[in-house]
Order: sequence, then C-alpha cells, then structure tokens
Amino acid sequence: MRFLRLSLLTLTWLGFALAAHAQAGRITGVVQDSVTHEPLPFSSVFLANTTLGATTNENGQFVLDRVPKGTYDIVGSYVGYRLSKQSITVAAGATAPAVTLRLASSGPQLGEVVVKADANQEANYHKFTDLFVGRTSFSKQCRITNPGDVDIEFNDTTKTLTATTDSYVQVENKALGYRLKYFGMRFQYNETSEAVSYEGQTVFEEMKPKDEAQRRQWAANRLAAYNGSQTHFLKSVYDNQLKENNFLAQQVRLVIPPRAARAEAALRKKKTPFTPADADSLRAWAALPPIAQLNPVARPIDSLRRVAPDGRVFLRFSDELQVVYFGEAPDPAYTAPMSPIGPVDKTMSSKRQVSRLTLLVPETEINTNGTLVNPFDVVPGEYWGFQRIGELLPLDYEPPVKAAPKPKAAAVATP
Repeated sequence: MRFLRLSLLTLTWLGFALAAHAQAGRITGVVQDSVTHEPLPFSSVFLANTTLGATTNENGQFVLDRVPKGTYDIVGSYVGYRLSKQSITVAAGATAPAVTLRLASSGPQLGEVVVKADANQEANYHKFTDLFVGRTSFSKQCRITNPGDVDIEFNDTTKTLTATTDSYVQVENKALGYRLKYFGMRFQYNETSEAVSYEGQTVFEEMKPKDEAQRRQWAANRLAAYNGSQTHFLKSVYDNQLKENNFLAQQVRLVIPPRAARAEAALRKKKTPFTPADADSLRAWAALPPIAQLNPVARPIDSLRRVAPDGRVFLRFSDELQVVYFGEAPDPAYTAPMSPIGPVDKTMSSKRQVSRLTLLVPETEINTNGTLVNPFDVVPGEYWGFQRIGELLPLDYEPPVKAAPKPKAAAVATP
C-alpha cells in the first residue's frame, strides 16, 4: 500500500505538471536581414523582461515553448544589427501566429575617434550605477560586469547625465540569483529636476546556486522582492484581492494651497486691469507646489479597475493613488519618511511600505500576471520609486502558491 500511495502522489504531481504545460503557449518564427530577407542563423531571440529565450538555427528559425499566456515584446538581436522588436499576445495552450523579425544593419563602424579625457568620468559612472542599479540592500549585491560597454556623457548646459550602450549592459544580481542583459539601454538623469528615466529590453538568465542554502536564500529574496511590489499590487487589483494580499489603496488629491487659492480668487474679482504686481503675484502662486490631500478611506475596487465584457481588466483611477502594503518593513536603506495613511483596521501590521502611483492615461490594461500591457502608462513614486534593478524580477516569475489551511480535527466526545 505504501508503494501505491507514492505512485498516486507521483501521478497527481504529473497531472498538475501536464496541466500547467498545457496552459502554456508557443511562439515560432524566423529572424532575417531587413534588406535581403536572408535568414540570420544563430541570432538571439527573447521575450523582453523574462527568462524565455532561444537561438535561431541555420535557417534563422526559432521556437519558444512553455510561454505563459499574456502580451510580450519579442526581441531579435544579432551582432552588427540593430534590435528588432514586436508585440505579441500568447493564448493559453495555443501557438501564436508565426513571427518574422527583420533586423537592420547597424552600418559600417567608424574609424578610431580620439576623445578628450573627462576628469569627472569616474564620478559620472558611479552616479549612473547608483541611480540605475539602485541603493537598496539587494542592489548592493548587484554589479555591472561589462562597464567598458557603457558610454557616459554629462551635458553642462542641460545638466543631464546620459548612459547608452551599443550592445547590452550585463548585471549580476547575487541577491536574487539572476544575470540580466539589458539591451539597447537609454538612461537619462537631470540634476535640476532629479528626474530619472531609462528604457531597454531585458532578458534574465538563472544563475546556478553554489549549494542548497543559496538556492533557498534566492527563493526567499525573490519572494521578498515580489511582495508589496507594483506587480504584486496590480495582480491583486486584477484578482480583486487587495485586502487579502495586505494592500490598502487610497485616493490622493493635489490641490492649490488654500491661501494662494483665496488670494487668487480675490485678485481675479478686481474690476480694474491687472497691474504688473498683480501679474507677478499670479505667476508666483501658480508656481507654488500643490498640496496633497489624502482620503484615508480605502478606495472600492470598482474605482480602481474596469472589467471589459471579454474579460480583460483595466486599471483606472483619478488624481493619484497611494498604495500601502502591510506586513513588511521598508528596506533599511530607505530613509525617507513614510506618508501618513490615516486610521486603518487594527488587524493591519504596523510594518508598512507606502508608495504612490500616477496614471498618465484614462485607463491601462493589466495582464493576468500583474504586469501592464503598456508599462509607461504609470509613474511609480515614493517606495516603488526607490526600488531599481536590485528588485527587478522576470515577468514569468511565479510566487509560491500558499498552502491551504489544514482542516481542524473534529472534537471527539468522551464518554
């Protein structure tokens, strides 16, 4: 009987594995020269921000199996060519329409160029790594392994620091156990506004742990990076499980300072023409930063999402959103004060991470895994804005499924 029990467990596990595999999709295609349409053998193809990739065969053809359903950017890369990218949607258990990626030649290489030495080059590079890789505890365990491929420039006129690469930036994240290749990076930082932006196409590679203890540590760190993240929040919105997953979403309104609003209203009621002093006052009041007003009540789910008749889910909200995640303290390196959140349920933990989210469009579609079809439709701030490469997870990362609570044993009456 013991052998039979083990066999049934094995068959049950195999059934789950086959069912999960059946839910995955498949992508096939070819990579070609954009002019001659000749195949590009042994080029790299990957789904951006995932661990899923392949190399084309001698005919330029590729196959990507076990792709979770969702919308992805599929990217083709080949030495001497520019990246080619297409958006593709994969359905569960289906093969997506065949993809043709046509890469354009990057053109002839220029001869040797003599560049004047920049005395601040090292400082600028360290500033770039600080802003790109991040300052978190996990970020401190990351390193760029090909710094010579990164071109750094600082414009004294615009006070803008830029970093670019003709190939990719490779980052080893020893906190999460991933090796990232960040293709086509375009990084920009403005000293005046302190605005940071970067874009590119990332492919993840699993690093090999040195032992079982490191494998477990990576798994724990990945879960810690996922919990409370923007992806975790959006997945919770998609599944309508905000409270169950320890999230509180509150509305933030940005309003004109009351004193300035009253003074401006009184000035505009004047029946005489504006004087130069009046015009200066109006400009000064308009330049004042708005005041954030927080509604401490949790926003209902219908004010955060719209479910279309075809089942697609869209994120939507007005003004700004404050998102609180309970149960985990912020990273020790995060020194900014947490925003007030108002009265909360007594069952909520005192440990919390407070973030902001701004929606730049009326609504944006959420994928089933909690990512956005168009990630640039939102701007994260506060705690989410503090996190960088150190917490970056691939789109195909799946957190462990919580085990169902065991049923309590029935009480047995004693005679």
